Amino acid sequence: MINRKHINFLTIATFALLITGILGACSQNSKQELTLYNGQHRTTTKALVDGFEKKTGIAVNIRNGSSNELANQIVEEGEKSPADVIYTEESPPLVMLGQKNMLGKINDETLAQVPEKYSGVNGKWIGISARTRVVVYNQAKINEDELPASVLDFAKPEWQGRIGFVPTSGAFQEQVTAIIKLKGRDAAKKWLEGLKEYGERYNHNMSAMKAVERGDISTALINNYYWYIVAKEKGAENMDSKLFYFNNPGAGSLITVSGAAILKSSANKEAAQKFLHFITSEEGQEILVNVSEEYPLNLKVVNEDLKPFDELTPPEITPAELGDGKAALELEQEVGLN
Repeated sequence: MINRKHINFLTIATFALLITGILGACSQNSKQELTLYNGQHRTTTKALVDGFEKKTGIAVNIRNGSSNELANQIVEEGEKSPADVIYTEESPPLVMLGQKNMLGKINDETLAQVPEKYSGVNGKWIGISARTRVVVYNQAKINEDELPASVLDFAKPEWQGRIGFVPTSGAFQEQVTAIIKLKGRDAAKKWLEGLKEYGERYNHNMSAMKAVERGDISTALINNYYWYIVAKEKGAENMDSKLFYFNNPGAGSLITVSGAAILKSSANKEAAQKFLHFITSEEGQEILVNVSEEYPLNLKVVNEDLKPFDELTPPEITPAELGDGKAALELEQEVGLN
């Protein structure tokens, strides 16, 4: 004979297990997470993500690639893109996505953490960190007073075999765009033709930096932080190279930014907004300074290793005004540099 009390106990136990399972599933489904398409340096992004996850408990799935490749992938994926946030090494990919109306509005309190001129039109993307274009030179091969007053002067015969450049670099292409805007397309074309004829091409900024440090070439056009990366490894006092900053507001002292945006198609907008707020906050920017030799764009935070940000002399061209980079790329292709 079946014990009725035993049946009731089993029924209650089964019901309890069912409820526990449902609650567990709901809890799991409600856990916030986001997918980050990352074109920025992986070490920098990993440190920021680790800090964010520790603070918020929100899981971040990172997909790494080049900024342009990831931006084009988002275009191909359209509204079905799994990306919630894209973090790029340069601003043109963000401008391109903004032009295609694929980015969502960033919260005002987040935008307020960074000077307006370093973010996109209508708050569709935000600058996270900055770097400046410089000349690195080998002190044993050339004196500082021999360096020209303008970056345009490097495209002259006297610099035959003495100037290195990286035509595939996004920052170099932004520099080309700045010359187009400041001096016109013909001047930019003449500059590229001169560099092609007299300069030495490198595939990467770090390759150009190390070539100057070794004395393989006298000078090169790079972003400032590459020198600091090598100096941190070697010791600044042991460096054979040094940085030269143009003291006039021309393309030679252009400031470019690394930035981020939220996809309009994101299924996790709340988490995405929290992520951008964190990485532009003082806490997030302190993390950035600890792992990167770039300038934090929350100006309450200072990278004391670098030349003071307010002593730089950039031209009056904002990152948003540099556009999507097409004009520079087309000009490089026309000259035969890309």
